[in-house]
Amino acid sequence: MLLALDIGNTSIHMGLFAGEELAATWRVGVEAERSADEYGVLMLNLLATSDLTADDVGDCIIGCGVPPLLPAFQRVAARYFGAEPMVVGQGVRSGIRILYDNPRQVGADRIIDAVAAVELYGPPAIVVDFGTATVFDAVNAEGDYLGGAIAPGIGIASETLFSRAAMLSRVQIERPPAAIGRNTTHALQSGILLGYVGLVEGMVARFQEELGGGATVIGTGGWASEIAAETDVIDVVDRDLTLQGLRFIHERNRA
Repeated sequence: MLLALDIGNTSIHMGLFAGEELAATWRVGVEAERSADEYGVLMLNLLATSDLTADDVGDCIIGCGVPPLLPAFQRVAARYFGAEPMVVGQGVRSGIRILYDNPRQVGADRIIDAVAAVELYGPPAIVVDFGTATVFDAVNAEGDYLGGAIAPGIGIASETLFSRAAMLSRVQIERPPAAIGRNTTHALQSGILLGYVGLVEGMVARFQEELGGGATVIGTGGWASEIAAETDVIDVVDRDLTLQGLRFIHERNRA
C-alpha cells in the first residue's frame, strides 16, 4: 500500500492507498518539537486504529510545505516503514506544465493540487485550498498550471484580529443569523466567515474571467465545507484532493 503524507504548516494529512482506493486517512496537528520517533509511534498507532500495521506500507510519497519537517518524516519512512520516500520537488515529474515565472517558487502542495484537479475534474480548474493560507490556483483549458493568489487563512487572520484588538474577544467561527450583526459576537462571525465568502467569490470571479469561464472550482482544506455552504461558486469540496494528487504523481514516477 502507498502511504501519502501532505505536510503543512498547521496539520499533517496522511492517507493510505490500496491501489486507487483511499483506504484510510488521518489528520494530526503539527508540533515542531516532536521528534521523528514520536511521529513514527503516532503513525503506527493511527494505522492500528484501522487494523493496519507497518508491514502494510510498501511505498511512501511526501509533499512538504514546511522544509524543516521533511528530514524527520524521511527518517520515519525509513525507520518505521522500511521505505525510501519519494519527495515531490525538483526531479519529480508532475505531468503538467508549470507556467509560473519561476517554477522553483511554486509550493509543492499547489502543484499536487493542480495535478489532482486535472485528473479528477478536468481542465480548466480553479483550486481553493483553505489552509494556514487561503490559496487560489488556476489551471487553463490545456491543463497547464498558470499560477494563482495567496491570502491569509481564515484561522490566522481571525487570531491576529483577536490578539491585536483589545475590545474584541474570541468567538466561535460559525454562520451568524444575518450579515448585519446585532451584537459583537455576530458582527465578528459575519466579518470573518461571510467576509471570507466574499473574498472567495470575488477571486473566483476574477479567475474565471481570466481563464475564459467554465472552470470547475474545487474547494479543499480545513474550511472548505463551511465556506462552500455559503456560496455557489465552489462546485465540489474534496478534502482529500492533495492526497489524490500525491498518488497520481507517485504513479507517474514509479520505475
